[in-house]
Amino acid sequence: MNWKRFYVVIIALATSGLVNAQANLLNAKKVDDIGKKSEAQIASEDDKPLPYGYISDRDVLWSKVVWEFVDINQKINLPYYYPIDTASAANNRRSLFDTLLRGVKNGEIKEVYADSYFTTKVGEQEIDNMTRKEVDTGVEGEEPDVYTVQSADIKGFMLKGLWYFDKRQGELKYRLLGIAPMGPDVQVFGVEELEDSDKDNMYELFWVFYPDARNTLHNAKVFNPQNSAQPISYDNLLNARRFNSTVMKEENLYGDRAIKDYVRGNSLFQLLEANRIKEGIRNREMDMWNY
Repeated sequence: MNWKRFYVVIIALATSGLVNAQANLLNAKKVDDIGKKSEAQIASEDDKPLPYGYISDRDVLWSKVVWEFVDINQKINLPYYYPIDTASAANNRRSLFDTLLRGVKNGEIKEVYADSYFTTKVGEQEIDNMTRKEVDTGVEGEEPDVYTVQSADIKGFMLKGLWYFDKRQGELKYRLLGIAPMGPDVQVFGVEELEDSDKDNMYELFWVFYPDARNTLHNAKVFNPQNSAQPISYDNLLNARRFNSTVMKEENLYGDRAIKDYVRGNSLFQLLEANRIKEGIRNREMDMWNY
């Protein structure tokens, strides 16, 4: 084996990874040049999300739609929460909530809805009403107090996805369909009369049809603690299911009722029911091979 050539390849890969992490850092002559890629570099990289393959409906032997909650207080889910202080982070590093909100406001993400069935489309004004509130101070000539939902206020994310068995490839697969940030009602901000329990309630702020958000989420990078020269995109993390989640409901005969609607008043039994649904999906692939 030619060890000299081997080490040259390793060094080249490491160097290219560093450039990808902080573009033009080694060639910048001023601070403003950091992070700006040349047209030739952009054309050579052609960095795009991995396209989904075409799946014919005839190849789907079995499927089930599942709604899950990703609690960002859990350690494994922290990459979706940080950074919350954007002043000390690179421009392409934002929390998942900030990435989605920025994509909606700049027009990159257009498929935004009020519900997980994608029936009622909402615009930037409706989203602004959900995340921003102005309160008149009562003092003439004084600017109103402005309250906004920040990344630090987000408690988690709801995911809607489809588990399906591809009979052509003979395996169980998952396709993410929608994502919604879960946060407080902005109307309770600044209201002192409310109890703390009312302020801690979570709501689905808006639903994003996931395929429309893939380009935006691919361009937003997540810090890689194992190798900062090779950041990971939100699109890669979500499609690889690198998160811990709890099943909230599955499509069913009873109008897709949630677990809490038929397992009432017992959090332990609700969790056991969520795990039962998960195990049923996992076992589906094994059952396909039993005769």
